[in-house]
Amino acid sequence: MIPPQINDTSLKIFRDGMATYVVFEDTEWEILKNYIELKVLQKKDHFAVSGKICDHIGFIVNGSVRYYHIKDGTEITGYFSFENDFVSSYKSYVTRTPGTGYIQALEQTEFAIISYNNLEQMLNHPLLAYKMERFGRLVAEHYICCYEERISSFILDTPEERYLKMLKTDPDIMQRVPQHYVANYLGITPVSLSRIRKRTVFQS
Repeated sequence: MIPPQINDTSLKIFRDGMATYVVFEDTEWEILKNYIELKVLQKKDHFAVSGKICDHIGFIVNGSVRYYHIKDGTEITGYFSFENDFVSSYKSYVTRTPGTGYIQALEQTEFAIISYNNLEQMLNHPLLAYKMERFGRLVAEHYICCYEERISSFILDTPEERYLKMLKTDPDIMQRVPQHYVANYLGITPVSLSRIRKRTVFQS
């Protein structure tokens, strides 16, 4: 089934999100928007699953997702994304190999999506190629930095410090994400998270 074309409101939000990296002129945008589609996931539906090739990169118009892996039957949450974040199983999307993790909607979530085939067409389009190449590079650089920061935090920070940094980045996360997922993301138990929240209530 072909995803529906994205509506004007969602398209504007997506354009504003892309402008963080690259600004497209009106003539360029009129072409580019024909390659953008809409995807809506209900709570607990998956954007990407382990063992399958991820065919889309998405931009969250509204909603949220979590990234997780399954090891020995246990789900391990690694990351969350919210409005204005780009979402994909990037290695799978780029290399066309099956992914190893899952991306799941935490609530009803609307995405502007670009399929791999549509991206290839844009990269070969004379009016879009240069800016799409630049856009791809800048997005990749941003998420590489995010990944490095997360790894460094697990090595250098205490769980309490990771919690406080998380609140600064996503202040409403505790209202939108179940506590056991947040605890898993921080590398602690839900009981430990409750204790940290009590100790830091006036700091956050």
